[in-house]
Amino acid sequence: MMTANLTRMKSFIILGFPGLSPQYYGYVSALLFLVYMCIAIGNIFILVFVLYERSLQKPTYLVFCHLALNDLTFGTVTLPKIIAKYWFGDSVIPFNGCIAQMFFVHYLGSAMSFILMVMALDRFIAICVPLRYPALITNNIISVLCGFAWFIPLPLMVAVVLRVLTLPYCKSNVIAQCYCDLISISSQACGEDVKIVELTSLCVAMFCLLLPLAFIIFTYISIIVVILKMSNVTGRKKTLSTCTPQIFITCLFYLPRCFVYLAYTIGFSFSLDIRIMLILLYSLLPSALNPVIYCFKTQDIKKTLMKKLKTSRIGIEVKLSI
Repeated sequence: MMTANLTRMKSFIILGFPGLSPQYYGYVSALLFLVYMCIAIGNIFILVFVLYERSLQKPTYLVFCHLALNDLTFGTVTLPKIIAKYWFGDSVIPFNGCIAQMFFVHYLGSAMSFILMVMALDRFIAICVPLRYPALITNNIISVLCGFAWFIPLPLMVAVVLRVLTLPYCKSNVIAQCYCDLISISSQACGEDVKIVELTSLCVAMFCLLLPLAFIIFTYISIIVVILKMSNVTGRKKTLSTCTPQIFITCLFYLPRCFVYLAYTIGFSFSLDIRIMLILLYSLLPSALNPVIYCFKTQDIKKTLMKKLKTSRIGIEVKLSI
């Protein structure tokens, strides 16, 4: 019976924004396409710029590369299908494609959480034990730590996906979301195992989000305490400026999620359109804004970028004068 149910569900339909009038489909698809282009261009630029510029190949900026790769992959996994829905009317996604998208959505979110933890560790050692920073944090060590950040959630998410695949699907095949996620897919399943899968996935999510968050909060509180103890005001501001990009990036990732989870916990309900909009915003906004934060809030990247632009402008003026 389970096999019959599984084979009957051959595809899902992405609902998107249910209250959106068809006359706005073109505008929404254009907006989402613009968001995707910002994500793709911004994060590819960061990857190429840091890897090309030897002066930026330091532990902190290598972490930025891992974040940029995560953001780029997340946007590529989630946005093309919802753009196709509103642009070409293609809202059907194969069952296996939906499961694969669900895996990457949750895996990339979990990996991002652990990468942010590595970034917090980098700033913690740089500010709290600066004399030991060159010995404790090197490019190789950061690469290994980021490798663990990518690997730790992998077996957990594979286990969750395998459990989802065993569920019998006997309800609607409509995904009330802009992309496939665990809640949307499991809500179309039936049987006693659904609750077990949802509980297991909740435990995995809490582990992958709350454990890094607890460490991040501890590190930044420690950093703030150390900064406040500094007697030199100039040194205090300079030290604080070195970790403001990381704080911005971390807040962009965690605060909207915490707001949505807290709202659900206290019983504050959103309409379906608002809920989908909130999830889309906290999923994609950091991916689009992070490259801007890297460029304008990180002194080394900003100075190097301005130097390159100035050199290019001078070169163009010389050629024109000749």
